[in-house]
Amino acid sequence: MSAVLPAIDDFAAASAHAPLVRTAACGSEFNFGAGDFERVRRLIYQRAGISLGAGKQAMVYSRLSRRLRATAHASFGAYLQWLEHGGAGPEWQEFVNCLTTNLTSFFREEHHFDALGAELRKRAGAPTRIWCNAASTGEEPYSIAITVAETCADVQDAQRVRIVASDIDTRVLASAARGVYPVETRGLSRERLHAHFLRGKGLNAGLVRVKPVLSKLIEFRQHNLMAEDWTLGEPFDIVFCRNVMIYFDAATQRRVLERMHRAMKPGALLFAGHAESLANAADLFRLHGKTIYERV
Repeated sequence: MSAVLPAIDDFAAASAHAPLVRTAACGSEFNFGAGDFERVRRLIYQRAGISLGAGKQAMVYSRLSRRLRATAHASFGAYLQWLEHGGAGPEWQEFVNCLTTNLTSFFREEHHFDALGAELRKRAGAPTRIWCNAASTGEEPYSIAITVAETCADVQDAQRVRIVASDIDTRVLASAARGVYPVETRGLSRERLHAHFLRGKGLNAGLVRVKPVLSKLIEFRQHNLMAEDWTLGEPFDIVFCRNVMIYFDAATQRRVLERMHRAMKPGALLFAGHAESLANAADLFRLHGKTIYERV
């Protein structure tokens, strides 16, 4: 099945005229001392709860130096002072966007989607709310939506399931909402590409777009786990929070898990990343399966 994807042309044209970003070696363009790095670590922790390791200096320099050029600041000190003293406005979001890591793929840790399908079959006919946080460029929430479509009896049955997909990074969320990917995207079988995606022609050759019937199951929302107000339409029956806690220190992990616990129904399931353990939150969640936890 083929279809033209008109919005991709506009995106491609915009990308073609975007300025190239020059990556400079640390110290070759801007001074970036230990004090600057510590200020960045403090600010991203306060803003997003992210604990940057001591070995991330080169990464921080490479990413934030782009913002110095874009905002015409001659030094990290001047840029950070601008942020700290309230003159930056929307730049705070750009600062956070630069320092978040977005590594994802379709059907990553595939056993989770087998377990999701089994849970949906158990809940057959019941309205179900799913929250996928740290949705990144969309591969994870679309994998959830594909699982819903493949598990439910028909389109009407699938519509009983609603998916909220959130991320702190507004740029990746915009990409996720568009739902456009290379045809050779990792994690997607030929059968799933044919069933759930529209193939581009002409200038859009080599690209696919998620079918509307699938994307209508998902609401994309910008959300900061450090925010005081969690207005996400909770409580949820199922939460995907995978490879998120690894970026937080222990105190932040606990605070997020306590709030997540309040946003979930009793007995709801929490899917965590393979490198994450909730052993220190046994009063909140008990192990239900391989890196799957049940709300206590």
